[in-house]
This record gives sequence, C-alpha cells and structure tokens, in this order.
Amino acid sequence: MNSTKSFIAGAAILCSAQTAAAQTEIDFWHAFTGRLGDLVAEQVETFNSSQDDYKVNASHKGNYSETLNAGIAAFRAGEQPHILMVFEVGTATMMGAKGAIKPVHEVMAEAGADFDQSKYIGSVKGYYTSPDGNMLSLPFNSSTPVLWVNRDKLQEAGIDPDTDMSTWEQVGEVLDQLKEAGVDCPMTTAWQSWIHLENLSAYHDTPFATKDNGFGGTDTELALNGEAQVHHISKMGEWARDGKFVYAGRRNEGGANFRAGECALYTESSAGYAGIKSEAEFDFGVRPLPYWSALADEPQNTIIGGASLWVMEGHEPEEYKAVAAFLNFLSSAEIQAKWHQDTGYLPITAEAGELTKSQGFYEETPGTDIAVTQMTAKEPTKNSKGLRLGSFDQIRGIIDEELEAVWSGDKDAQSALDSAAERGNALLRRFEQSSR
Repeated sequence: MNSTKSFIAGAAILCSAQTAAAQTEIDFWHAFTGRLGDLVAEQVETFNSSQDDYKVNASHKGNYSETLNAGIAAFRAGEQPHILMVFEVGTATMMGAKGAIKPVHEVMAEAGADFDQSKYIGSVKGYYTSPDGNMLSLPFNSSTPVLWVNRDKLQEAGIDPDTDMSTWEQVGEVLDQLKEAGVDCPMTTAWQSWIHLENLSAYHDTPFATKDNGFGGTDTELALNGEAQVHHISKMGEWARDGKFVYAGRRNEGGANFRAGECALYTESSAGYAGIKSEAEFDFGVRPLPYWSALADEPQNTIIGGASLWVMEGHEPEEYKAVAAFLNFLSSAEIQAKWHQDTGYLPITAEAGELTKSQGFYEETPGTDIAVTQMTAKEPTKNSKGLRLGSFDQIRGIIDEELEAVWSGDKDAQSALDSAAERGNALLRRFEQSSR
C-alpha cells in the first residue's frame, strides 16, 4: 500500500514537472511598486493560474525612466524582456527604436489571436498607433489629471466642501480663503509638466508643440511658451510665492502630503485613487481638472498619462503566442473593469467602462467617472490628441528646472518658458537627426 502511494505521489510529481517544463515563459518588466505593484502581481498570478500553457514572470525595474533605460540596455545586450512597460513620453523613442520593437498588431496577427483594435477607446488608443491606425503598443495604465479635494480640510476652514471649483479663477478664491484660515498647504501637485503645461495646453485647445504636437513629424518645435501657458504659470508662481501653492517635487511626491491630510487641494493623476483610498483618513472627493474661463468658454479634453506595453523583438514564435495571450487577458472586460475600479486608471475598452457602470461602481463611488468623461466627452483636436515628441523625458527635466525657477521667484513665467522651449528644441533637433 505504501509503495502504491509512493508510486502515485512520484507520478504526480513527475507529471507536474513535465507540465511546468512544457510551459512557455515570458518576462514582463514594469515600473510599479506599492499598491499598484501588488495589483500588477495579482493580474499576473490570475493569468498564470488560469491556464497551463504559459507563465509570465513579472519584474519591477525602477521608476518609469529607469524601466525604459533598463529595457534599452537589455536590448543592446541581447537580454531584452518580452514585454516592457514604457511611459507615454517614451512613445516616440520606442517608435524610433528600429529593430527593437515588434508592433502589437503584428504580434496578435502572427499568433492568430482574436484582436479587435476598434474596441479600444479612441482617445487612449490614438496615442499608441501608427499613422495607418495600427496599434504599436497596448495601452495598459492610462490616466488623466483631476483635482483631488480634502473635504474635511475645506470644512475646517469654513469652506463648503461642495463649492464649485470648475475654473482656476474659482480655485484661486478658495486658495485665498484657505490661506486666510491658516492652512499651511492650500494646494500641491504631482507631475507639474504633465498637468500644468501638457494638459493645460490640451484642455484649452492650444498647441504644446508644432506639427500637431509631434504627430505630424519629428521636425516639430515646442510651443509651450504661448499666452495660455504663460498666463497659467504666472498665476501658479504668484500662488507659490504667497504660500498658496506648495511645491513638493517633480513626480508625485506631493501625494504623501495630501494623503497625510496636510493639503486641501491636489492636482494629480486619476490613478491617485488607489493610494488615496488606501491611506487617507479623511473624507476626500475628486473634481474635474479646472480650466481658465478667461482663456476658454469651456474646456476641450485632457490627455493621457501612464504607460503602454511594448513587445520587444528577438524572441521565439511560441513566446509571442504567450505574449498575445497575456495581452488579450489584460484587455478583457472583466480584468480591465477591475483594474479601473481598483486604481483609478481609465478602462481602455468601451466594454470595460460599460461593465463598470453596470456593476454600480460609479454610483457607489461618485466622481470616479470624471476622468473617463473628461477624456471622452469631446472628440480630440490636433491640439488635444496627445504628444509625440522625441527625447521627451529629458525635455520634461528641462521644463521641471524652469518651473522650479518660477516657483522660487528666480524667473518670471515668460522667460522660464522661453528658455524651456529653446533648450527643448535643441534636443528635438538632435532627435530628428538621429531618426533619419
């Protein structure tokens, strides 16, 4: 009896080992830690346990910039992952990386996967498509900026938490009241270039760069020093010097201050929802990103941030079948709806948005549909489709430097933005030459 049990146990172990050996494994490099990292791990585990043919190995490679650099270095060494998460400002860089990427639409076609490009939301998909409309990478974590509100902090300052802050003029009035009430941090922000220049431009239907913000060619120049941008940055500079706007850092460092209950208002990605929901011990709300009524009768649409998934060249056909299966899994309505509801990222397909609505999520958590509405209520214009600029990560670094000079009072908005445009254009010319 014991020998029989031993035989069965041994056979089971052998069978399990053979099954494991038969699995096709692929590597997925991403930039998420914390709550978002946990949710990515959950997605990968769900996929791996849902079938026996493929296994995804997920690895965190640092922040967005570090992950992109790690992917580039790995490709040069012939050790590239199958899937690489790249933030939206790296899109032009990836498109220009000849021989390094395998377009998603080709991966799906060669794998014989069921892949309907029309099901993806146009304002999201358009960022990652070629001129002929084919998807180059798969939208994964797409967000857009909103205004987060500490309702308790407003209440304590004697301000109605539901007061209208649709415009920056109204926000300015609230900041005055918060300052008078002795609030140390009336407002802070994350991702200052993305929110207060890139989205500011799109929202007011004004160009950030020529050539349709780079979609029309690499011979583009920055136009971020126009009337609308100077108006906004000038006012932000005034608020900074008056202590109404508290600058915390170039990425999302201000999130810690907001989640700790120190700041009343916070401009951040809709994906801030995951961290705010899990950490905030106060009543919070979300509002649309404000616009300047002095510059526009109504806002246009905001543009996305976040990242997409790029498939790297140099792997075997069977491995690309595994990639196709995993990307289709991530695009499924159920997985996308859960991701959207857990994180605040946009649902990348219409089906996922409809499923979320039918599940009652928007009714239970008011304001969580604002980001979707902000992106989809209007058909994007050439100024609000997005940005596709070479060396944009480095250009953002230049913009950050110039904005910091405004916040500290060392430069006025016009001279700072003029300098950002001049310095950024030098990088664009270099990128244009390297792309020929």
